[in-house]
Amino acid sequence: MQSQQQLFNEWRTHHDGRLTAMIEVGLAAGAKTLEHFQNRSLEVIRKGDDSPVTIADREAELLTRKLLAERFPSDTIAGEEFAEQTGENEYRWTVDPIDGTKSFICGVPLYSTLLAIEHDGQPLGGMILIPALGQAAVGAIGHGAYYADGLLSPTAGSSDKIEWTPAKVSQRDKLSDAVFVTSEVGSFAKRGDAEAYKKLENACFLARTWGDGYGYMMVATGRADVMVDPICNAWDVAAILPILLESGGQFTDWKGTQTVRGGDGVGTNGRLHQSVIDLLA
Repeated sequence: MQSQQQLFNEWRTHHDGRLTAMIEVGLAAGAKTLEHFQNRSLEVIRKGDDSPVTIADREAELLTRKLLAERFPSDTIAGEEFAEQTGENEYRWTVDPIDGTKSFICGVPLYSTLLAIEHDGQPLGGMILIPALGQAAVGAIGHGAYYADGLLSPTAGSSDKIEWTPAKVSQRDKLSDAVFVTSEVGSFAKRGDAEAYKKLENACFLARTWGDGYGYMMVATGRADVMVDPICNAWDVAAILPILLESGGQFTDWKGTQTVRGGDGVGTNGRLHQSVIDLLA
């Protein structure tokens, strides 16, 4: 366990401070979403693909882009809600201001704010923040993964009092003992693989829809063992890969390829990964 200041001191020297900026900007974006959380008058807009979006999504992403552009004006910034800002170097940020907008608009506190950074096409770091719960998991390739609670609370005190504990996946090695989580059961049918969900549900000890970024954070911290996304975009999972790798787990697409651009995703504690891939096949 180490304080936030200790973690920042360790990470600040890498990539010109981008790893610590990832946490600072992620926290700011998450705090922005809370300004609209559980607001009964919140307007919900349907996008072209019929997915919902709110002012909270857009304000949080705009704030993220502004803060990153001020500190790293030559970096590329991509996100869910707005067009990509093409940079002049090999650093690329990916933001999903509210992953789990359906949960957000229903007042369910399991939505997440996701922020990731890559260099030359390779993952560097990621952050999963659950603003309404004040929980976060962060990971940086070669520098470990950590978990903190009590963030964004008015009573949390100064940031140097926040303690970051190493994030570790579970050691379960049997699907019959595993907790399997996903975002929406119906997504399996949407991609034509309803039977895949039934196979996983039957194979595992427990199946629940604690999904989106929260589900992956549960895997990274050993509270769940398997998280499956039947349909996803890069902004949904770019932050996930480095966190799971550094916490001892694995993240791939359904074919077993380590990528965030495969159109689907599987995050596990590593020990169960091949068994899950075999079931999905």
